Parts: sequence; structure tokens; C-alpha cells
Amino acid sequence: MTDRVAFITGASRGVGAAVARAFNADGMRVALASRSGDDLGLGLGLECDVREPGAVEAAVAATIDEFGRLDVVVANAGVGSYGPFLELDPDDVEAMIDVNLKGTLYTARFTLPHLIESKGDFVSLASVAGLRAFPGEAVYNASKFGMLGFTRALDHELRELGVRVTNIAPGGVATDFAMGSGRTPESVEGMMSAEDVADVVLFTVNQPRNLRMMTVSFRPMNEGSWG
Repeated sequence: MTDRVAFITGASRGVGAAVARAFNADGMRVALASRSGDDLGLGLGLECDVREPGAVEAAVAATIDEFGRLDVVVANAGVGSYGPFLELDPDDVEAMIDVNLKGTLYTARFTLPHLIESKGDFVSLASVAGLRAFPGEAVYNASKFGMLGFTRALDHELRELGVRVTNIAPGGVATDFAMGSGRTPESVEGMMSAEDVADVVLFTVNQPRNLRMMTVSFRPMNEGSWG
């Protein structure tokens, strides 16, 4: 189905940009929501800070005005800061909850009515940090566990309405995510690329409509399973 319209948050760089490029190459029309509003030469660029519900609502409305429908949503916007919990900057704590968790809730709130109409796909770009706790990632874990739980609950609510809801939970990805706030260039050596993750997202939303993929987790070969 090549006439689909996709809305992606955090779409100006990293995994979000890779997903936008993969969707565009697959024939989808794409709305790229980010704080910069960069369209990457792919489609509709929208300035949107997912911490602000009004901004998300406006970005979704602009997408509908431009394309007339919405079929695929990828809640990708995210931030991370790593280190012992008692040493975390309170602003970083707030940002991880506000962007990662509340941003996903706001994205769902304003896109799901359109996905119910189109019987589309809602994808939450979570992490293995939503499946297992890691030392030095307490608040990041909390935000990602919240995303996983929220998205799994949505699956229960929306399956009978024809909407597929999926958690994508990758392991280490070599982007500039959290660089300087717990990650170093050396720490991402051997990790997956943003394009690797985008390929999995595209595979997920291109499955036949008679099946749904609820939680998809994958890791680079040099990364342990950790239970």
C-alpha cells in the first residue's frame, strides 16, 4: 500500500530521520515532526516539541490538512541521560519523563482518532531499557518501561478497532543520542545503525493486516542478552 501517510516524531535526525527516509523510499507520504521542523527534503516538516500537547495537536492537524489522512504513526522522540540516580540533574529527569513517556502519550492522544478511521499502525520507539533495568539508567528505564506498558495496553484497547500497536525495542544504536550525557563515541562502537532500526520499523508496518507485532526487540551481535 503506497498511498499511506506517516507521522514521525523526533524525525530530524537519528532513528527518526532514518525511519522517515525508509518510509519515503517505500512510497509513503511523510510528516516529519521535530523541534527544528526540518523536512529533510522528504515531505512536510513540522516544528513540534512533544512535551507540549498543544504543539502535538497542531502538528497532527497540519498533517491532516496537508494529506487528508493518517495511516502510520511512529512515536520516536526521545532523550537520555545516564548516571547514578542521585547524581542526575533534575532537569534531565524531567526531560526524560516529559519527552519519552508523556510525549508518547500526547502523540497517541492526537493521532489515534485518525488511525482508528484508517485502521492504521501506531509504533512506539521504545528500547530494551523498557524490558530490563540497567544500572545508571534508572529514570531512562522508568520512561521506557512506561512506554512499553502504555503501548501494550493500547493494543488491548485498539485491536478490535483495527489499529495495530507495536513496541519497537532495539538494543544499542550508534547515533548521537545521549552523547555527552552518559555515552561516548567509543561506547557506541559495534552498535546497530539508525538504518537497521528503520528497516525493522518498516518491516513491522508492512506486515499483512491479519497479524500484529506487539513487541519487537533486537540487538547487535556484540551485545549480550541480559536475560
